[in-house]
Amino acid sequence: MKLLNKKIISVVVAGIIATSVSHAQPQYKAEVPESLLTADSVDSRYVGELTFVDGFPTDKTIQKSYDFLDTSRAVQLFQSGMATASMYAMLKGHRDIGVVPNKTIAITEQLMDARSLWLTPNTTTPYAHAEIDVKNGPVVIEIGSPVIAILDDAYFEYVGDIGLGGPDRGKGGKYLVVGHEYKGKIPKGYHVLKTKTYKHWLLTRPFQMPGETLEETLAKYKAGVKIYPLAEANNPTPNEFMNLSGKKYNTIHATDSSFYNEINEVIQYEAAGSGDPELLGLAKSIGIEKGKPFTPDARMQGILTEASTLGNAAGRAIMYKPRNPDTYFYPDRKWFSPLSAGSHEFLDKNGARSYDDRIGFHFFATGITPFMVTPKVGQGSVYEIGSQDLNGVMLDGAKTYTVTLPGPIPAKDFWSFMVYDNHTRSILETDQKTGGVDSKLEGMKHAEDGSVTIFFGPKAPAGQEKNWVQTVPGKGYNVLLRLYGPLEPWFDKTWKPSDFIPVN
Repeated sequence: MKLLNKKIISVVVAGIIATSVSHAQPQYKAEVPESLLTADSVDSRYVGELTFVDGFPTDKTIQKSYDFLDTSRAVQLFQSGMATASMYAMLKGHRDIGVVPNKTIAITEQLMDARSLWLTPNTTTPYAHAEIDVKNGPVVIEIGSPVIAILDDAYFEYVGDIGLGGPDRGKGGKYLVVGHEYKGKIPKGYHVLKTKTYKHWLLTRPFQMPGETLEETLAKYKAGVKIYPLAEANNPTPNEFMNLSGKKYNTIHATDSSFYNEINEVIQYEAAGSGDPELLGLAKSIGIEKGKPFTPDARMQGILTEASTLGNAAGRAIMYKPRNPDTYFYPDRKWFSPLSAGSHEFLDKNGARSYDDRIGFHFFATGITPFMVTPKVGQGSVYEIGSQDLNGVMLDGAKTYTVTLPGPIPAKDFWSFMVYDNHTRSILETDQKTGGVDSKLEGMKHAEDGSVTIFFGPKAPAGQEKNWVQTVPGKGYNVLLRLYGPLEPWFDKTWKPSDFIPVN
């Protein structure tokens, strides 16, 4: 019995030794680089210590990882979904004041002012707005006068141009908006615009001909425009016109956690798969999915609050002080634009999408079309944004600044400055209805060489009332310079405005 026990012990010991040797020096062994291994404890900047047992995350680390993933994906959705939320807010804002899809045409007949909340509108030209919804079939848009118009879909993607930038070239015509689900015949005689979503925004700028009054332009536009379902083509219901001027309403998306409710509304209304798969995937990862209720629990609601806080901060950083040097027009100026790459899809010359430019644009502005990034000499309009003085300091509503436009100013038609509130990105609320100045203002002072100096501040300097834009102490703001009918010196950058120069 003793001998047997001795043998058993010997075998067991031998097995232990053999096993130990086997782990230390496996017969089949790879050269494993350190980059593949995970330490038992790792410090993270954003979630603190992460712990592992031979590469397997502990329960605490698993929870931290999922919290971080959900937060990061919610931040990405905030940034990538900003365009979608912006379109939702634009359409909802108009519906809230009575605009009916495919029926109401809303017009700023006395132009705009700060009582309406909009992303970077101007007060120089009239706008007309309509919601086009093809859920129940194609919709006809008839245009009978010169316009500049664009149609964008529910995810704020470009569908088509109408008017001077479209196939009718300003001569007018019939357009047919056709959804991807439509199986019927498409009649002849229409410019066809195919789309993948139900809802759309039709933004129109009735084109004011030389010598024509605003009233004459709008009367001509109203007489020639019609919007109706194709099913009513033989006997369309007359459109209703609404005057938007002076109305108080909001078309700007949320920047708190209710932002995600706006995204959910769009996904629930639109057809499955109509949005970009990456966007829909981000939404699904945080609980927003077609056909299912969006009911975030306490944990997820906290994550959405944190994510919207971070997303909003990032949007403001990108918009007001861009880090991409390519967005700046001149090496010695602070003027910039997220459209400076010349692509309405925010693509660079190598086909890569600039996410910062896309975020910056949709945080700041509205309306997507190739027409806005492919102006020709003497045609279209161009834009430059100012949010900092010459020293890179944010513009202060309590201070006075000057900006000089060297002469001759390269704008065949006219130029304008508009001031916008940093919070809302809508027109700054002041006692100056126009929220800016433009070159059509009578009495504006010009230097002998054609240059113009504009003053921005709470009070107009003596004798400069026509060259002054009002600002408000305690309010930050940004400025958009528009050139209508830009000329060659703008394109070759031999002309450039001064920076904002503080006046003591």
